[in-house]
Amino acid sequence: MPISETMQAWLDCAPEWILNGPEWLADFGYQFFKSFIYDMRWYQYVEGLGNTLLLTFFALILGLVLGVMVALIRVSWDNTHQELNPGPGKFFLGLGNGISKIYLTVIRGTPVVVQIMIIFFVIMASSNNKLLAGIVAFGINSGAYVAEIIRGGIQSIDRGQMEAGRSLGFGYVATMRHIILPQAFKNVLPSLVNEFIVLLKETAVAGYVGLTDLTRAANIVRGVAYVDFLPLLGVAVIYLILVLFFTWIMGKLERRLRNSER
Repeated sequence: MPISETMQAWLDCAPEWILNGPEWLADFGYQFFKSFIYDMRWYQYVEGLGNTLLLTFFALILGLVLGVMVALIRVSWDNTHQELNPGPGKFFLGLGNGISKIYLTVIRGTPVVVQIMIIFFVIMASSNNKLLAGIVAFGINSGAYVAEIIRGGIQSIDRGQMEAGRSLGFGYVATMRHIILPQAFKNVLPSLVNEFIVLLKETAVAGYVGLTDLTRAANIVRGVAYVDFLPLLGVAVIYLILVLFFTWIMGKLERRLRNSER
């Protein structure tokens, strides 16, 4: 019976101690060869990892910007709407608060995979830029959760801090910028890092719009190598290493913040 091209390539490059070893070892080596080495299939994982990190990084930035804006609008409305006189300022602040509530309700109430499909196939149908669609979708999704994290951090700051800022001559905006927000960010930093980790893992659904992220890279290799376990295991290990790395970074940041308070 003629052997396949893949098998021949494996026999040509495999070490003798594997080929002459136990059957399970030779079989595992062949599966590994098909999953990662043959036809430069490792490059699929490298490309997927790059897209995953790019997607996560820029979506995080977009999510932080949206989250801070929405949190400030909601907190400002809650703190000042009773004191504001009727006029354009109060109207636009109230409008922004209403839009922010709708945004939070819709985004947190629908699956992220549906959101990315709507953005790519409907809103950005003429663009065909899969990475940009993913950044927009995951950034908007992350922004809703970041907004609530930051809003909780701002509300955890004692009201006396705002009064102290006012007594020093700061206006509302200056007090929020120089006094309230720095303390709030310090309080919510672990939650923000956790949101970043969740965002990193959520990008695994980007393959629904054809973007080659880590998970889709594994699926592509599975389809051509006819191997399921090793491609999926390899991707799981990569995600685990990334999560452990960012968890370690979070631990160092927390220790530095604790030391700065002493």
